[in-house]
Amino acid sequence: MTNAPSRERPGRRRVGLRRFVRCLVLDYAFVWRVHLDPPSKRSVPRAYREGDRAPVLLLPGVYETWRFLRPIADRLNALGHPVVVVPGMRHNRRPIATTAEAAQAVLDAHDLRDVIVLGHSKGGLIGKTMMVSTDVDRRIARMVTVNSPFSGTRWSTVLPNPALRAFSPRDAALLRLADQVDANARITSMASRFDAHVTEGSVLPGATNLEFPVDGHFRPLGNARCQALLIRAVQGGPGGGAGPVSR
Repeated sequence: MTNAPSRERPGRRRVGLRRFVRCLVLDYAFVWRVHLDPPSKRSVPRAYREGDRAPVLLLPGVYETWRFLRPIADRLNALGHPVVVVPGMRHNRRPIATTAEAAQAVLDAHDLRDVIVLGHSKGGLIGKTMMVSTDVDRRIARMVTVNSPFSGTRWSTVLPNPALRAFSPRDAALLRLADQVDANARITSMASRFDAHVTEGSVLPGATNLEFPVDGHFRPLGNARCQALLIRAVQGGPGGGAGPVSR
């Protein structure tokens, strides 16, 4: 693995149309399951406040609520980790820097230490922004990310949506974040074999880069094998069935 800036998109790959479409279908099957959660599952569980192990901060992706990460969060909480949900984050459409400040305010207000960030997609960019900018007291110990666009994604330049422009491979803020390599050693970047949303990949120079045994942007969040790998990564264990990535 080289120390070249992540803007060089070392994880980029191409696949056939059938695999691309299948990836999207399986992805949005999970998305719809989350959206169809009954009202009883839409409130943050009181049990999330409890636990004597390292706190876990949930940072979902754009247009996602914390509930996208709930399958893993519930299991981590059962293992003794308090789980932190950022109030007012809603569907995570605000700028990365603004959300990083809001999340940091929660850690500061509750004097949380040795925090482990669990970020999906945009959540990984928010988490790294916290690590290099807002976390002046070093409350964050490390971060585990799922399919985060550290090198951007080409779709941000195709889809006319302001919330997605921050993921442009040419975005100045994203390029500055890529240049902040010192924090990468505290990051485990986990990515699918193929991600139709982040085709540039999620390889982060200097980080621990692991590959899920499935395709999909959202699918790892609902896949039992991937959940087990994520839990192991959060708890500081080896990658298990996840393969190392070195491109």
